Amino acid sequence: MSKKLVRSSKNKMICGVCGGFGEYFNIDATIIRLIWAIFCFSGSGIIAYIIAAIIMPEEKDTWDD
Repeated sequence: MSKKLVRSSKNKMICGVCGGFGEYFNIDATIIRLIWAIFCFSGSGIIAYIIAAIIMPEEKDTWDD
């Protein structure tokens, strides 16, 4: 089974983007959120988050077949 980069439906605070990155790279989502917060201070982090939230598909529930 191949891994897909999707927005997390279980580990999300706003849209699930950081949770999705955390699940994909097998890293705690809190670390991804901290890195993303630092990236936001550069000015392009918020735009990157919005683009990722639009482009990344939402995770489907496995029990919802």
